[in-house]
Amino acid sequence: MEAERLHAVITGEVQGVGFRFFLIRHAEVLGLRGWVRNRDDGAVELVAEGPRLDLEQLLIYAKQGPRMARVAHVDAGWSVGSGGLAPFDITG
Repeated sequence: MEAERLHAVITGEVQGVGFRFFLIRHAEVLGLRGWVRNRDDGAVELVAEGPRLDLEQLLIYAKQGPRMARVAHVDAGWSVGSGGLAPFDITG
């Protein structure tokens, strides 16, 4: 099965609430590769690669967020996986 790539930007109250670690934990369980980071505009950005169904599950988690987060919007885009991503971690 060919890997796909998910690029998502999550806005709302998503920084300072453990959002990146929440996504890392779920991405690791799903066996995805990629990264997550806080952006200067207050959003959280993620790039992940793996099977489409696993990426869709990560997107569901991103829309929920951890308990203290308040997700306002998730802008998600899909493309063909290009490889070269390390095990899921924080970047930037």
